[in-house]
Amino acid sequence: MQLELAHASHFQESAVPDGTRLAGWAALAQALSIKAPVRRPSCVSEKHIKGSQREEDTWQVFDKRYWPGDTFADHLTFAFRHEVLDLLILKRVFDAAPMDAVEELVRAAPTGVPARRLWFFYEKLTGRTLNLPDGQNVAAIDLLDPAAYVTAKPRLSRRHRVRDNLLGAARFCPVIRRTKALEEFVGRALDEKARETVGRTGSHLVARAASFMLLADSRASFEIEGERPPRNRLERWGRAVVQAGRNKLDVDEIVRLHQVLIEDTRFIQPGLRRESVFLGERDHNYDPLPEFIGARPDDLADLMEGLIEANDRMSEAGIDPVLQATITAFGFVYIHPLQDGNGRLHRCLIHHVLAERKFTPAGMVFPVSSVMLNRMDNYRTTLQADTGPLMPFIEWRPTPDRNVEVLNDTADLYRYFDYTAAAEFLYGCVQRAVEHDLPREIEYLRRHDEALRRIMDTVEMPDRLAEDLIMFIRQNGGVLSKRRRQGEFEPLSDEEVAQLEFVVQEAFDGFDEIAVSAA
Repeated sequence: MQLELAHASHFQESAVPDGTRLAGWAALAQALSIKAPVRRPSCVSEKHIKGSQREEDTWQVFDKRYWPGDTFADHLTFAFRHEVLDLLILKRVFDAAPMDAVEELVRAAPTGVPARRLWFFYEKLTGRTLNLPDGQNVAAIDLLDPAAYVTAKPRLSRRHRVRDNLLGAARFCPVIRRTKALEEFVGRALDEKARETVGRTGSHLVARAASFMLLADSRASFEIEGERPPRNRLERWGRAVVQAGRNKLDVDEIVRLHQVLIEDTRFIQPGLRRESVFLGERDHNYDPLPEFIGARPDDLADLMEGLIEANDRMSEAGIDPVLQATITAFGFVYIHPLQDGNGRLHRCLIHHVLAERKFTPAGMVFPVSSVMLNRMDNYRTTLQADTGPLMPFIEWRPTPDRNVEVLNDTADLYRYFDYTAAAEFLYGCVQRAVEHDLPREIEYLRRHDEALRRIMDTVEMPDRLAEDLIMFIRQNGGVLSKRRRQGEFEPLSDEEVAQLEFVVQEAFDGFDEIAVSAA
C-alpha cells in the first residue's frame, strides 16, 4: 500500500527540521490521519549527515541512507527497526490501515522477525484475525528485545512463533525501556540497603522511625494536593497506607482503600466514577479549562481490569518492584477512575506494591510522598509529560453542570504509555527515602534519646517538657531563646541552662552536616 507522503513543514504542532522527510511513526500518523501523539518523531534527511543519526529538538534525524521507501510496509518496518515502540500509534495505525495491507506485509516475509512481531501485535491489539495460516516451524522469537525493554515471563504464541513478553495485555499494555539510569537504580539493591539499616537498629527505634515517617508521608501527600488536613484525616491516610499490601490488589480493594481514605462520602461518589473528571482551572463563567481529562466513565471498568491484569502479570514475572509500582500507580492516576482522591490513592498504590512485593521492610513505610513534595516541579513535569500530549486528541465540550463531556473514543489513550521517565523519577524518590530519609530518621531518634537521657540526668522534669527543650534549643541554633528562658523554663538556673544547651549541642553535633552530605 502506497502512502501519500507530501513534504511537511509541521507535524503535530512541531516544525519539521529543514531538508527532511517524515519517517516511521510520524509518516504513518501523517498519512493515515492518526489522532494520537507521536512522542518521539523521526525524519530522514535528504542529505548525508555526520553519523547515522542525531537529535534535533524533539526529533530523531536519520541519514538519507535510512530512507525506507514510500509504502505502508516500508515505514512500519522502519519504525520497528529504528524507533522506540509506540503501542498507541501502532494500535491506531492498525485501526486505520486496511487489513489486507498488513496481510501483504506478513506474506512477503512470513518467517522474518519484523513481520512476525507485527502479525502478533495486529491480532493482539485489534482482536481481529488475519487471513493467514499458522506460522511455520521456525525458532520462536521474543516479542520485545529483553536488552532494550523490561519484559515479563514469556508466553509462546505458536501461531506467530513469538514469545509474548509484554508487561500487560491488549486492554492495558505498559512499556518501560531499559536506560542507564534505571539499570543503575536497580543495581543499587535499595531493598537490601533498607533491610540492612533496619537490621542493625533496635526494634523500638525502628518502630518509632516508622511511625514518624508514616506521619511525614501522610502530611506530604495532602500538601501535594494543596491541603492541610486535620489530624483525623492524616490518620485515615495512615491507616490506608499501613493496610497496603495486606490484600490482593483488585478493583474491590482499590474501592475499599478509597473508603478508608475518605470516610465521609456524603459529597463523594464511592467506587468507579459515573461522570467525567478533569484537572485544571475555570474561566470567569466557571466553565472548565482542563489541563487533563480522565478516561470516559464507560471505559473505566475495562481499563481498571486491564491495569490489575498487568499488575498481576508483573508480580508473577518478578518484575522489579519499583518498576511495577510505577506502572500500577501512575497508570491508575492517568486513568483517574475515582471522583476524588485519585492523587492520594495513586501514592498509596506505590506503598501497596512495594509492601506486597516485600521491597519495603515489614512495618516500614518509605516517605516517598515527602520526597515527591520536595521535588514537586519534577513530579509535575513527569505527570504532564505523559498526559499533556493527549489533550489535543480529546474532543470535549462543557456540560450544563460545568463539567466536561468527552465526544470521541479515547480509551486507547490511557491503555498504552511509556513509563520510562516516570520509573526514573519514582526510583529517584525511593533512593532518597532509603539512602537518606530512613537512616537520617533513625540517627535523629538515636541522638534525641541520648540528649533526653542526659537532660533527665541533669535536671528532673517531665518527658514532654524535656522533649520541648530539645526542640527549642535546636530551633534556635543551639541555645534557649530569651522568651523560652523567661517562660516555661524560668525555674532553671543560668548554670543549668548552659549545661542543658551543651548536652543538646553535643548530642546533635554534626547531624545537620551528615544530613546535607547524604542528600
